Amino acid sequence: MPQFGRRSKEQLSSCHSDLQRLFNEVIKHYDCTILEGYRSNENQLKAFNAGKSRIKSGGKHNQSPSLAADVAPWPIDWKDKDRFYHFAGIVQGIAKMLNIKIRWGGDWDSDNDLKDQTLYDLPHFELID
Repeated sequence: MPQFGRRSKEQLSSCHSDLQRLFNEVIKHYDCTILEGYRSNENQLKAFNAGKSRIKSGGKHNQSPSLAADVAPWPIDWKDKDRFYHFAGIVQGIAKMLNIKIRWGGDWDSDNDLKDQTLYDLPHFELID
């Protein structure tokens, strides 16, 4: 069974307990790595300046505990977009099973139309109200 490494555990520990519960269940079914949970305002600005975020500060990663996590299937192959879509489906299914409401960065408006996005952030998962 896959398990998180030290860095993934550290990043996940900076996240809201619902995200911890979700990804601790996901890892039992699909090998993945937690890229980032909490993000400092400085790192948020770097992500914004690099075009990886549309938010300069105050996003869900910038709260403590973090309300967002960037998670990728392991091993990471950034060119294999289909694998990210498949992984997101697994995450969304497990979230639904656990009654955890999330939004995925590959379908921001959650309408299941994956071609109408203006920003694709395939590793991004965030809690929603």
